[in-house]
Amino acid sequence: MSKAKLSGRSKRMSSFEGLHKHGGLNLVSLMDIFTILVFFLLVSSGSQQLPSSKDITLPTSVADKVPKETLIISITSTDVLVQGKKVADVAELLTTDEIIINALVTELNFRADNRLYAKTQQSEGLAITIMGDENIPYQLLRKILATCRQTNYTKIAFAAVQTAKNKG
Repeated sequence: MSKAKLSGRSKRMSSFEGLHKHGGLNLVSLMDIFTILVFFLLVSSGSQQLPSSKDITLPTSVADKVPKETLIISITSTDVLVQGKKVADVAELLTTDEIIINALVTELNFRADNRLYAKTQQSEGLAITIMGDENIPYQLLRKILATCRQTNYTKIAFAAVQTAKNKG
């Protein structure tokens, strides 16, 4: 049988079938994407870690609860930091007789105003974690606690290195 002359429509249809005959879903690429996504979610949803600082040696403690993610005040031997931002100098704070640290009040109020859930928790107090070196003076710690209480950060936690419980 001789080759019949194909019409324009049938040529287009046969060309379309030829191009799309081997189409389908490439599962290897899709599996790669989902594997990367799973690893990303596992890493990013891990337990909360406090920011590490070489300037701070945390005291040791035995704790049963995992800390919640809160605002962090870090106290090094030279600086007081809120979320890594320097707020005050330790040497200056130790020389003044004022109980309330004005720069810390300003920063804590700013942070409280910018929190989405702060308005719902205003009546019950906000949570904060103090991450201070184990050798900081009590006088400095007392000033920071008084400042936190004045700015409605009343749920105060202290960061510590967790040690294993002794079974005896």
